[in-house]
Amino acid sequence: MTNISDLNIEEEIVPLFDFTFNIHAAVALKELFLKKLDSVEEILARQQLLKGFLANRDLFQDYSFSRFNLSEVHDFLETFFVGSVSGRSMRWKLMFSDKERQQKRGKLILMVRLFHKINSDYLCKLDTSVFPVAYADELEQIKKFFSDFNLERYETAFRKNKFKIKHIVELMLLITEKTGNGQMAAFWDRWFRFEAYLSIGRGIIMHGYEFPVFDQAHFVLEGFYHPVLKKPVKNNLDVKNNVVLLTGPNMSGKSTLLKALSLCVYLGHIGLAVAAAKATMPFFSTIAVAINLTDSIVSGYSHFMSEIMTLKNVLAEAGANAKCFAVFDELFRGTNIEDALEISTATIKGLAHFPNSFFFISTHLHQLKEMEEIKSHKVATCYIECVLTGNSPAFTYKIKEGWSDLKLGRILFEREGLDKMLEA
Repeated sequence: MTNISDLNIEEEIVPLFDFTFNIHAAVALKELFLKKLDSVEEILARQQLLKGFLANRDLFQDYSFSRFNLSEVHDFLETFFVGSVSGRSMRWKLMFSDKERQQKRGKLILMVRLFHKINSDYLCKLDTSVFPVAYADELEQIKKFFSDFNLERYETAFRKNKFKIKHIVELMLLITEKTGNGQMAAFWDRWFRFEAYLSIGRGIIMHGYEFPVFDQAHFVLEGFYHPVLKKPVKNNLDVKNNVVLLTGPNMSGKSTLLKALSLCVYLGHIGLAVAAAKATMPFFSTIAVAINLTDSIVSGYSHFMSEIMTLKNVLAEAGANAKCFAVFDELFRGTNIEDALEISTATIKGLAHFPNSFFFISTHLHQLKEMEEIKSHKVATCYIECVLTGNSPAFTYKIKEGWSDLKLGRILFEREGLDKMLEA
């Protein structure tokens, strides 16, 4: 189970890595972001693949080509007619139709020059030894696709103005063959994923992200932060307990910190570098983040019922021996305080029975600190620091061990004079 809609991956995170040159590579990029990998082995292979692009960073500093040319070539090849037309019939048609000849000639010149630039300027100079064997083989398949076109020969014919009908026919027959046997579709798929990986590599370099280490016995983040913040406050977290309660007044940054933590975990689980100076984490088969739960008109669930169902799904996974990472922001805030306190207590006690999973819960229920599990440190507690000077709060956004009893509601209410304005 993967529930990460509250992390706004497409809207906020993908743009940090999107340096693609065409819509097709952008689609491939989004697809990479929306599928969690199934094992540590897959994650490490993805990491090594991206590190291969980082190792070749100097080669790709000026990677570029005409987007118009790419669009023209892609549309031409995607709509190419595949039939049993012979070379002879093609030759006769081109000889007697100047319009047909010029159209095909122009498209093929664009194609050869685009392919020749990509191949000669980048792919042929690529150090494939730094990539995983499987992806190095994929890169060789792209190179072979280009070499089959004998690009240098046709590029020379263009320069010498000797690109004849026979050349057009040769290329059209080759395109027909590769389209018919599926090689053309496979090439586009490989190339657009190649550009998606290249784009991610640029994002990693630009933002200075780091690849996490996977270790089932440790969950430690150093200098982690939410990647969309312009001037983020960086925090450290060394998780020793499987249940962690987070407290702090409104506006202190609890939700942002939980999102930053969740993004480190999720991006790590799709094989990417993360917004942290250093990260070590277990592999989780289940990732569930419940931060922006709202009423669902479509399903008919209220806010409270949405929380219940999210928790139920996580418990079902944890009960089936899945290693879960779950975040609940102000759990059970959708019900009255008496119910919330009672069922929050039961939930925290119950979650402690799943030591292979990790649960992070923010809460405003200060009565929870009287739980024996918290007093005995079976359940960890931390808070977001807020320094109060007079009636003016100063938020540091730093995470501290312990519990915050600071209540800003009444202070801000009175600071703004609402108590006076409401007097009879």
